[in-house]
Amino acid sequence: MPILDLQKRARTLGRIRLGQKAANGAPQKLDRFRFTSHSQALLEKIAELYGGEVREWTPAGGTQQWEVISGSARVPIMVPPQPVSQWYEFWTRAGCQHRCDGRTNVLTDEPCDPEDPKHLEAIKKPTTRLNVVLRDVEGIGVWRVESHGFNAAIELPDVAEFLAAAGGYVNGWLALEQRTSVEQTDQGPKTRHYAVPIIEVDVTPAQLMEGKGRVAAPALTGGPVGETPALAAAGPDYVAIAADLTDPEDVRNLWRQANAAGHMTQGLSEHLQQRVSDLTTAEPPARSEPQPDADGAYEAEVVEDQPAPAGTDDPDAIWQQIVATAGHAGMTTSQLRDDFPARMGGLLPDEATAAELRAYLQVLTKEPAA
Repeated sequence: MPILDLQKRARTLGRIRLGQKAANGAPQKLDRFRFTSHSQALLEKIAELYGGEVREWTPAGGTQQWEVISGSARVPIMVPPQPVSQWYEFWTRAGCQHRCDGRTNVLTDEPCDPEDPKHLEAIKKPTTRLNVVLRDVEGIGVWRVESHGFNAAIELPDVAEFLAAAGGYVNGWLALEQRTSVEQTDQGPKTRHYAVPIIEVDVTPAQLMEGKGRVAAPALTGGPVGETPALAAAGPDYVAIAADLTDPEDVRNLWRQANAAGHMTQGLSEHLQQRVSDLTTAEPPARSEPQPDADGAYEAEVVEDQPAPAGTDDPDAIWQQIVATAGHAGMTTSQLRDDFPARMGGLLPDEATAAELRAYLQVLTKEPAA
């Protein structure tokens, strides 16, 4: 995969959550941030900076992770360009059943049916996803904040659009702002207390437009850097192809193909050998059905107890069908990995459920080949 593609699609290091599950299993809101990640080391650093104790945590239907309930409701961040995505979504244990912008269901590429029960459920709760970089925590990637409130849905996109106009990454703060509202009910006025995630910056709008507060970083170019060899001398994107393969023998065949075509380099050879080693030693994660987290949201990745036969509910098998269909349509693997999140609301292929992969495959098969 070209380096420029890696710039466009950052790795998700973890989640910044606004709640947890109470002892009785009911969602419980917090007045400070809760962090979850597969990396214990990252959370140890977060606990050192913002307080809290790192503990093991396994989301319902997911694999073992780590969590820390910090002591902070305001953390320093860097805001990437266009960090916000918004959709109306309806989820079940089988995955996302409906995702739309209010008019078009992006899972089926069809107009929304205003009488569809799934659509009616989806529009009750807007889903706003915000990606940020934790400024003082190691790791190259983003942390995802997810909110289902109307205040965040209205306010965050406007702030993100303004920050994007400054160009590049912008230094700022992610904070939980406590608010109060009064609603009229049949029993009389009812006061609600709730927290809204907000983005703050330490410069004025005028200073921001002048470039102050922006993170200065040199742009990467497509050429080689120093004497570091390219992974592949020419030809197909072997690294991206290898990332999609799950059988070590298929990766070995890819090595032979690249070598026979004269595309082999030392860097590519080492990468493919490492991919074979990873696949040989990897063990499949435990699989079970997901449950909603404290925010009422389901994890995007759904894995079954036993690998399903190809052509049914096996995500890997469905992804191979997608790769084949995209190839017939004239798409490269890199183009496919860019097209998938563009159509699926920022969702990455590795995070998609079998149902979401099938929905994308259905959209892909409707389009004429190039």
